[in-house]
Amino acid sequence: MALLPPWFSSHRSLAVGFATSGAGLGGLAYSLTTGRLIAISGPAWTWRILGFTSLAANVTCALLVRERPPSASTRRSRHSFNPRDFARTQVILILCWGFLAEFGYVTLWYGLPSYATSVGLSPSQGAVVQALLSTGLGLGRPLIGWYSDRIGRINMALATTMTAAVLCLTLWILARNYAGLLVFAAMVGVVSGTFWSTVNPILAEVVGIAEAGSVFGVICFALVLPTTFAEAIALQLVQGSGVNQFLPAQIYVGVMFFAGSVSLWFLRSWKISEIENKAEDEQRSELAEGEAAGIAAVRGMTSSFWLTPRKMFMPRRV
Repeated sequence: MALLPPWFSSHRSLAVGFATSGAGLGGLAYSLTTGRLIAISGPAWTWRILGFTSLAANVTCALLVRERPPSASTRRSRHSFNPRDFARTQVILILCWGFLAEFGYVTLWYGLPSYATSVGLSPSQGAVVQALLSTGLGLGRPLIGWYSDRIGRINMALATTMTAAVLCLTLWILARNYAGLLVFAAMVGVVSGTFWSTVNPILAEVVGIAEAGSVFGVICFALVLPTTFAEAIALQLVQGSGVNQFLPAQIYVGVMFFAGSVSLWFLRSWKISEIENKAEDEQRSELAEGEAAGIAAVRGMTSSFWLTPRKMFMPRRV
């Protein structure tokens, strides 16, 4: 996540999308093979086989991965964990997006098979539903990355997070049979895991490529809480029996995705404000000293807070 973005500029989101698609494709393979392994080899050897598989893959990657040689500006910047990053507006907004979206994403990932059995499907059908969710993740992340490089990384993350909220609050609640659940899993799989495939390219946009790695460490530190407790909260919301027992948990997941998209909407307004301020500064530097003073006075009257309706609804690639 931290090593890959510095190698790319115009296709940064696409590259990260391809890399993170491995999580979805790996989830597909694990979902379809683990049950078979348990039947053939038993639980103990299934864990051993999965452990050795992960060990071989991780050792191979550790031997082959390379960090891009730092430039002079990158070498001078810090790379360590800094708690002061929590006080930066753009970092707080990205953190809120990840914090809220992970509550929805983790619950969806682990709760969808349980929901499948609650509406009368078999455990094997629930495993297929989860496998299709993984397939959507694997195929959707490169596609999202490709479009992110073209229409704007924050724009794409906002659109997909909002789409995940709408799907959870509509299609998931209405999916009471196998076919409907398969359609939902395929669609939500494409958009639900957007955070991990777009967060580093977005960080490169809002804090700079030199600081993206260290700020990402700050964000991951904070995401321990939602990834640990998301599913436990959802299970506490499951009430009664029958097809409606998961309704509170479904609403909870949809609301978390929606709240995360609102944080991205605010981040988009902040980024537009930053672009406008930089353009004004460049214009000031090109003017004569006396004219620059006048422009500065005008800017003090015309510039406004970064969160305004004009900036929130402005059509712009960011």
